[in-house]
Amino acid sequence: MPLEFTRSGAKDWAKAKIKGFYMCPITPVGADRKVDEKGLRENIDAFIDMGIEGLVVGGFFAEGWNMTPSQWLHFHQVVADAGRGRIPLWTIILDPCVHTCIEKMNAVEEMGFEGAEVINPVVQLRTDDEIFDWFQYLTDHTNLAICLYRTGVGGRVLGFDLMRRLAGLDTVVAVKQGAGGRVDTLRIRRELPDNFVVCDPSEAVFLDELRSGGQCVWGELSYILYGKKRHLVTEYRALAAQGKWEEARAKSMELNGVRLLLEETLLWKIMETNTYAGTVSSVKTWFDAIGLNGGYMIPPLRDLPPAQAETLRGRLKDLGVV
Repeated sequence: MPLEFTRSGAKDWAKAKIKGFYMCPITPVGADRKVDEKGLRENIDAFIDMGIEGLVVGGFFAEGWNMTPSQWLHFHQVVADAGRGRIPLWTIILDPCVHTCIEKMNAVEEMGFEGAEVINPVVQLRTDDEIFDWFQYLTDHTNLAICLYRTGVGGRVLGFDLMRRLAGLDTVVAVKQGAGGRVDTLRIRRELPDNFVVCDPSEAVFLDELRSGGQCVWGELSYILYGKKRHLVTEYRALAAQGKWEEARAKSMELNGVRLLLEETLLWKIMETNTYAGTVSSVKTWFDAIGLNGGYMIPPLRDLPPAQAETLRGRLKDLGVV
């Protein structure tokens, strides 16, 4: 499938297209500890039925870092077969070697992916010039649109001066702003070009984001996890689109109970450890509880202990998520 944008028009294309929820789901794994291809296809069908605007796959939540190169590519082919032409597809690139990144991105472009969320090189490169040169080389050798990932998990949080330089690269169209909180999100949006998409990866602030120039929740999976309360997001978004902000806020606040559970289960653990690894088993239990395919962990990561899984399922039931 040819890309929908030219290199010079990539930012305007992204500004017009990247809206709503671009979710980052887990990878279902069977008892044989291999990717459950049937479960993966069923999940993608369910995501499309939910009305998710885009999928961002192959990253930390998806255990992409724990797959061999051939497994990673095969996983993306299955995703492409299931979702191509039905929903926008983005990959996540975590490799420090720019040449590996280019190989992966060129491969998934042929599969029908349109972009990649790319973390800055975690190993070795730390100065602004080194990181800029890395991204410039990358963008010179791949046509995919690129969303930066500004995060402490990347070894170094991208500074504001470096963000301005990176935003000048034609195919760097967006950032997942995962460091520094709302004040950084608002500053980056204020200081970078109007056609550069700044995404706060938190549904909990999405209503405020809609009022302050935001347009996308990128690279998380709360909308999926809300289960039977998912309709509340649709309802507050519709009210916001009509300018009924107070009604939208009241509707949004009905999600606060499940948001607190999500914070406890995911957010605080990620902030404490600067990794996602310790949270994925809980997300898989959550997926199974709401009728999606979660399954097992890829070794050496451990499955969630049965007692903890039972507690989580009970809390989801009490909150009306299942």
